[in-house]
Amino acid sequence: MTERPPHGTARPGGRTARTREAVLAAALEELGVHGYAALTVDRIAQRSGVHAATIRRRWRSVQGVIIDLLAQHSGSLPTPDTGDLRQDLHELARAIADYHASPRSRNFIEATIVAAAHNPQVSDIVRDAFTARTEQVTCIVTRAVARGELSPDVDAREVIAALSAPFYYRLLVLRGTADDRLVHTSAEAAYHAARGGVFVPPPSGP
Repeated sequence: MTERPPHGTARPGGRTARTREAVLAAALEELGVHGYAALTVDRIAQRSGVHAATIRRRWRSVQGVIIDLLAQHSGSLPTPDTGDLRQDLHELARAIADYHASPRSRNFIEATIVAAAHNPQVSDIVRDAFTARTEQVTCIVTRAVARGELSPDVDAREVIAALSAPFYYRLLVLRGTADDRLVHTSAEAAYHAARGGVFVPPPSGP
C-alpha cells in the first residue's frame, strides 16, 4: 500500500509549498506561545495569513497540521560520525537535548503525543516517524560493530532506544528539562550497556 503524502505537500516549490511553510511555521510558533491545548485552525490562520478554509481543506484539522509538522521535523537531528561510539552517543544525546531546549519544540512533541492518543491514524504516523528516525541513527551502532567496538549480534535499535528514552521520560512524564546531567547519564548508560552485551539477544534455549 502506498503511503499518502502529508496534507499540503503537493506541487512543491509553488504556491502550495509557500502556503505549507507559512502554516507549519505559524503552528510551531503557536505551540511555543500557547501550547497544544490552545492550538486551533483559526489561531494558525491568523498567525500565518492563510485563510482558515484553506487550512481545513488541505489539512482538515489541527491534527493534520501536527502530522505534517512531524514529517517536516523527523529528519532534523544530525547523525554523529566521530569514529568513536562513546563520542557519537554523547553527541546524539546533546543534539536531542538541544532540540528540546526551546518551549515550542517541547510543545510540539507533546502535541504529537496528545494527537496520537486521540486518533489511531495519527498514532500510526507518530510511531512510524519515530521508528524511521531510530532506524536512521542506528548507523552509529553498525559503524561501531564494523570497528570492532560491539558484538555483531547487538540490537542497534535497542541501543538508540536506551539513549533516547530517558529524555522523553524526563520531558513528558516528569515535565522537567533535558540538562547536561541527563545528556551525560543517558549516553554513558547506553554506551556501557552496549559494551557490556546488554543488547545482545540471549542464546535460544531448547
